[in-house]
Amino acid sequence: MALPPPDPQFVLRGTSAAVHTLHFSCGGPEPDIPLLFSGSENGFIHVWNLKTHRVDTALDGHGRKSVCCVKTMGGKDRLLSQGRDQRICLWDLAEGRTSVTDSVFTEHVGFCRCSLVQVAQGRWLMAMAARSLEEVQILELPSKTSVCTLKPEVGAKLGMPMCLKLWQLSCGSQPVLLAGYEDGSVVLWNVSMGKALSRLICHQEPVMSLDFDSEKAKGISGSSEKVLSIWSLNEQQNLQVYKTHELVNAGISDITIRPDKKILATAGWDHRIRIFGWKKLKPLAVLDYHTATAHCVSFSDHSNPRDRLLAAGSRDQRISVWSIYAQT
Repeated sequence: MALPPPDPQFVLRGTSAAVHTLHFSCGGPEPDIPLLFSGSENGFIHVWNLKTHRVDTALDGHGRKSVCCVKTMGGKDRLLSQGRDQRICLWDLAEGRTSVTDSVFTEHVGFCRCSLVQVAQGRWLMAMAARSLEEVQILELPSKTSVCTLKPEVGAKLGMPMCLKLWQLSCGSQPVLLAGYEDGSVVLWNVSMGKALSRLICHQEPVMSLDFDSEKAKGISGSSEKVLSIWSLNEQQNLQVYKTHELVNAGISDITIRPDKKILATAGWDHRIRIFGWKKLKPLAVLDYHTATAHCVSFSDHSNPRDRLLAAGSRDQRISVWSIYAQT
């Protein structure tokens, strides 16, 4: 008999709004306090102390417009946040500061979260949906220099980019972008050449979220349908459908593969968090705690596997934090 799913290890309350994005910063050396950053519909970013389970700082930089993405940049003192005010903000949180040091105006009205990859010490590439509906812009940070604009071929009719994942195989190798579009397709872009390498129609509906495992050259995407699509990338840089998995209920808001590539989590419109084994997509657990749409899931970056956590944010204004399969 399968064991019943566990209860959350703890629940964080106090955002006063739906939670749309989560990001851990727990990998620092002792006595660094493990932190969880959350972005809410009311425009606030909360910095949660995971020892006290309370908010250390509340940041307000998006004019009360929903925050859809929060990432740290090389340590917990440098933060990037993206809001529905069409701005991406860079923050300096060192020594208790709460200041926006720079910002990028995206001119994009959709929900597409930006994606970051570090290309050198102190240098990042950022992909973001651009003003023109089908385009993705690549900028270098912190200089904000434009690297390229990725435009679909004439007549491709992909619709808006919905989700982005920048990655590189190793430090110094060419950065590559995976983008999920409104028409249900996933496109692989060569960033330095600014051209599409491969396109695969994975879904009948817009791609809501995707993640990619560069070691196994395998990715996964979800949409508003009842299907998870698993696809692979061959040595000729072609995307191919690997397998699909039918879900009980339709609608996936977010998908994330744990850093050790053993398990993955999905956030569902049916309020549930689902855990799968990544190797064969075997269903492992259904975490049924939230009372409204689950918007986001994030795994912690603890250096000790036993400390690993999973956090989920929901429309019910709560963040559930779980310790599951931490020993595997």
